[in-house]
Amino acid sequence: MGKLTIQDLKKIKENASKKMTLRGEKGDIKVIVHMGTCGIAAGAREVMETLMEELGQADHENIQVVASGCLGMCSSEPNVTVEIQGKTPVIYQHMNANKMRQVFKRHVLKGEVQTDFALARG
Repeated sequence: MGKLTIQDLKKIKENASKKMTLRGEKGDIKVIVHMGTCGIAAGAREVMETLMEELGQADHENIQVVASGCLGMCSSEPNVTVEIQGKTPVIYQHMNANKMRQVFKRHVLKGEVQTDFALARG
């Protein structure tokens, strides 16, 4: 690998800043992936990876991603909660990569609750 240029360093800084913003405390939308041991065993890591991929492609800075513990509903894992400021939170159950993509694109980005996957509201 050759020497890094100023442009290379600026690009690295931009990418790092963007990743920090994705996981930061900014934003009026929060997506919580419940990653207790039961959630991880049920596939929560894949759900989180998919969410981060979608978030990186969406180029939104107002979305906060949080990993959290178990909700106490192990039989419905992996669970994901979507909280949009001013709206009732929605908990999604039995999530996988495809369901996460759909929830992200429709609920997180467009505000359309995906009732087929919803466990509870509020």
